[in-house]
Amino acid sequence: MNALLPALEDIVLTTRPRQTALASAAALIRSSADYRWVGLYDVDHSAGLVRNVTWSGPGAPEHPTFPLTKGLTSAAIAQKQIVNVGDVMADPRYLTAFCTTRSEIIVPVFDADGKNVVGTIDVESEEPNAFNQDIQDLLQACSVVIRPLWQS
Repeated sequence: MNALLPALEDIVLTTRPRQTALASAAALIRSSADYRWVGLYDVDHSAGLVRNVTWSGPGAPEHPTFPLTKGLTSAAIAQKQIVNVGDVMADPRYLTAFCTTRSEIIVPVFDADGKNVVGTIDVESEEPNAFNQDIQDLLQACSVVIRPLWQS
């Protein structure tokens, strides 16, 4: 079993406040595979916005808050599934965060019922096609482990 999942579980169970737990989770996910950048976002359906809660990487996101209808994130939320883009420059939905990003994966975090997207994990890489099926499966498992951090 991957050591990342038990470590994330420990963060969820022992770290408070929420912001600290999410920051620790983002840093752990980033360091687990030496990703260039990882961001965790809240999805506010009533306000129609996606808001960055925390990030781990070389800089803050270019768009810390953006409309629910923009970016690759909007597709992940609307389709309720992972969006994995191997060449962001070829995808018109991409909201430029860093000019050196080549691939990005957005993993939805669902509510306890598994019906509504309440958050996302955003992982970016400078390498094209950086996220294979194994990575995608692992990040999806991460979203399940950290889901309690989105429950009130």
